[in-house]
Amino acid sequence: MASTATNTDTQAASERAQQWMLFKALLPHLPLIVRVAVSHVLGLSEQSKYLDLRSELIVSVLRAFLQPDTPKSISWTQNLAGKDPGIKGRLWVSKYANPVPPEADVLDALVLAVKGLQEPDTAPVDVRWPEIRPVEAEWTGYRAAATAESVLPRISEKERFDEMQKEVKSSLTVLYLHGGAYYVLDPCTYRPVTKKLAKLTGGRCYSVRYRLAPQNPFPAAVLDALVAYLTLLYPPPDAYHEPVRPEHIVFAGDSAGGNLSLALVQTLLELRRQGRKITWFGEERELPLPAGVGINSPWMDILQSSPSCVRNGKFDYLPPVDKQRTAVFPPCDAWPASPPRGQIYADDALLTHPLATLLMARDWTGAPPTYICTGWELLADEDKFIAQKLESQGVRVVFEEYEGMPHCFAILLTDIPASKRCFGQWTGFLKQAVEAPETIESRAMTVKAKTLKEVELQFGSLSGVTEEDVRAQVLAEVAVASLQPETAAKL
Repeated sequence: MASTATNTDTQAASERAQQWMLFKALLPHLPLIVRVAVSHVLGLSEQSKYLDLRSELIVSVLRAFLQPDTPKSISWTQNLAGKDPGIKGRLWVSKYANPVPPEADVLDALVLAVKGLQEPDTAPVDVRWPEIRPVEAEWTGYRAAATAESVLPRISEKERFDEMQKEVKSSLTVLYLHGGAYYVLDPCTYRPVTKKLAKLTGGRCYSVRYRLAPQNPFPAAVLDALVAYLTLLYPPPDAYHEPVRPEHIVFAGDSAGGNLSLALVQTLLELRRQGRKITWFGEERELPLPAGVGINSPWMDILQSSPSCVRNGKFDYLPPVDKQRTAVFPPCDAWPASPPRGQIYADDALLTHPLATLLMARDWTGAPPTYICTGWELLADEDKFIAQKLESQGVRVVFEEYEGMPHCFAILLTDIPASKRCFGQWTGFLKQAVEAPETIESRAMTVKAKTLKEVELQFGSLSGVTEEDVRAQVLAEVAVASLQPETAAKL
């Protein structure tokens, strides 16, 4: 009892410190808050047509935070964004890290996938291949009998997993890949999201702590995602879980995690096209596809070449492309990279690789059913294009565009009706992919902000640009980006 009380007191002190830090951070933005509030109440702002006052204030203040006059270093930002807030509330969390397999075949397979997907007329690229390392993940489940103040019992991680399993009501397992531009955030910051996914699906989440850039550039995150998937399918000897059937697994992610989800799918598709298997802990293993994919505001274009990256700035909090290009970050241990490069996630020669910029992937035939939601955000055009591309190649796609909403709105603005609807559709699709996959049918729609009315869209006219146009946009952006100082995305 004494140790539990100590843990509670420590978490309470940490929360008070965080609240004080938040107050100090908000103080300089009080004039902005007043200005936005007055504009909203008078109906003068464009966002007031779609968002309530609280939501517009959140978007405006977050935009100011992400576009400071004096940027912080990459290391400072990583440390701040990756702080563990502690585990409290109605959730189970059990951490597990798979051991490194005795064979290097999983890396060998990724090398084949990366090389196989390169355009045949391009020069060979000197890729810095990552080492195979243990990949930690957080098993997360809903804890119905807990309170908002409950902390985890002081038992082993395996025992916590066993307790979580007692409350799991579905065979569904979500392999979750978090957002954060591939260089910030962590499964610990996504516990509210994975808890909600587990609650609404009745299943459990395996939230992957993949390696972050710039310290670990592409394709390190793809390797870690592949290792995590193999860990679910074919548990190592010390794993807590039994083998999970592929038809019970769904990939999910937001922003960069949406990119990584589809990069993992494309990796599996390419290896299957090559007839490749992987030797994993002494046995040759098949590479099945998951039951489905559900991605929220996915980042499909590392270079942000689409017109919506400029056009939709007034609805989003993400920094516009021109500010990202001119932002210069103070030197730190993580950045500038060595050898130097222009983008945080990948070496310059790999920015257009189909496993980095997913818009460049040519063949999605055979991909599992996919749910994609987006807002009126910087990434809207690329999300529409990838939805249209998948559907045109026979993939069953559910696409939802939410009127007036910013990037990852369902995760950020949790209390508004559009977010509640989006989370319901997202989790409903994941359940359907596992429990009744034959009933999934392709459909596309715009969801009105205030009424939630659905307006049907046609996939054939969803994007409005051809694949040739998109590829040309991406390649043109590479030329522009190569002339810029080292910058960083903030997706």
